[in-house]
Amino acid sequence: MTNKSLITHINPTVHSDYSLQFNRWSLKVIGAWPPTSSTSKHERIISFTLNIICFSSILFTIVPCSLHVFLGDGSFYIKMKVLGPLGHWIIGTINYITLLLRRNDIRHCVNHIETDWNMVTRKKDEQVMLRNAKFGRYVAISCAIFLQGGIMCYCFITAFTMQIVEIGNETRILHTLPLAAYEKLIPVDRNPVNEIVILSQFLSGFIVNTSAIGIFSLAAALAAHACGQLDVLMVWIDDFVKEARNKRKDTTFREIAVIVEHHLRVLDFISQIENMMNRVCFLELFRCILAICMLGYYTVMEWADNDVRSLTTYFIIFMGVVSSTFTLCYIGELLTEQCMKVGEVVYMTDWYYLPQKRILDLLLIIARSSVVVEITAGKLIHMSVCTFGDVSKI
Repeated sequence: MTNKSLITHINPTVHSDYSLQFNRWSLKVIGAWPPTSSTSKHERIISFTLNIICFSSILFTIVPCSLHVFLGDGSFYIKMKVLGPLGHWIIGTINYITLLLRRNDIRHCVNHIETDWNMVTRKKDEQVMLRNAKFGRYVAISCAIFLQGGIMCYCFITAFTMQIVEIGNETRILHTLPLAAYEKLIPVDRNPVNEIVILSQFLSGFIVNTSAIGIFSLAAALAAHACGQLDVLMVWIDDFVKEARNKRKDTTFREIAVIVEHHLRVLDFISQIENMMNRVCFLELFRCILAICMLGYYTVMEWADNDVRSLTTYFIIFMGVVSSTFTLCYIGELLTEQCMKVGEVVYMTDWYYLPQKRILDLLLIIARSSVVVEITAGKLIHMSVCTFGDVSKI
C-alpha cells in the first residue's frame, strides 16, 4: 500500500496485550489461560493446582445439590427452585471444561492476533484496529458486570437470609444456602458446616461465572479483532482503487494480491471463531431459554407474596443472562454484516475508472464476500439479533 503514512513506533506487543488483557486476567484466575512455549514450569504447576481447586469446589456444590433434587424431601416447587441455580452451575462447569479442552485453539487465535499486530505498518491501520479493540474490551467488561453481578447478587441475598430450623427440642438459626444440599450427605443444619458450605458455594459460583465470562470476553475480543481486520481491508481497497485510477495506465499492481490474501486470512480467522464457539453458543441459548422459563415460573409463584427482594433478585439474574446471550447474538450479527460489507465497499468505489483487468481482480473480492459467514449455535441456528428476539419471546 502507499508509503506516505508509514510509521515505525508501533509496539505490537503492547497493542495485542491491550486487546487481550481482560481475557488473560479472567482466564488466569481459574487456570484456563493457554500456556506458551515460554511458560515456566512453576506457572504450569500453579495452573494445574488451580484446575484441581476449581473442579473440587464445583463438584462439592453440584453433587450434594443434585442429590437433594432427586433424593431429598420437599415439595415440587422447592425442588424446581433449586433446579434453576443448579442448571446454571452445570452449564458453567461445561463452559469451564470447554475452555480447558480448547486451549490449543485459543492459543492459535491469540497467536493470530499477535501476528496481525506485527504486520501493521501504517498509522491509519493502527487506529482502526485500536478502535475495534477498545470496543471489544467494553463489551467484555459490560458482560462481566451483568453476569457476575446478577449471580453473585443472588448468592449474597440468599446467604444473608436467615431461616429457623427445629431439630428435636433445639431451635437453630441458620443461613439459607444458595444451592440446597442433601442433608444426609452433608449436615448443613449445623454450624460451622453451614458457613463452610456457603463459602464453598460462593467460590464455585465465582468460578462458573468467571468461566462463562472468559468465554464471552474471548468471543468479544476475537470478533472485535476480526471486524478491525475487515475495516483495515476496506481501507486498503479504497486506497488501491484511488492509486490505480491516478496511475491511468494498466500496470501490474501487487497490492491486489495482498488484499485478496488478507481477505482470506480474515475469513479463516472467523472460521476458527465459529469452530471454537458454536457449541458454547448452543449451550448459552439453552441456558437463556431455561433461565427465562424458570424465572418466569418463580415470579408467578411468588408474586402474591409481594417479596420485593426475591423479585428484584430474579430481575437482576434475568438481565445478566439475557445480556450475555445478546452479546453472542450481536457478535454473530456483526461479523456477518462486516463480511458482506466488504463486497459493498468494493462496489461503492470508483471501480468504473479502472482498466478492465483491474476490475476483474475486484470481482474476486465481491464474489467471496457474497458467501455468507455465520457464527452458529451447534451449526444449527444462526447467531443474530433475530435469533435473540425469538429466544426472548419464549
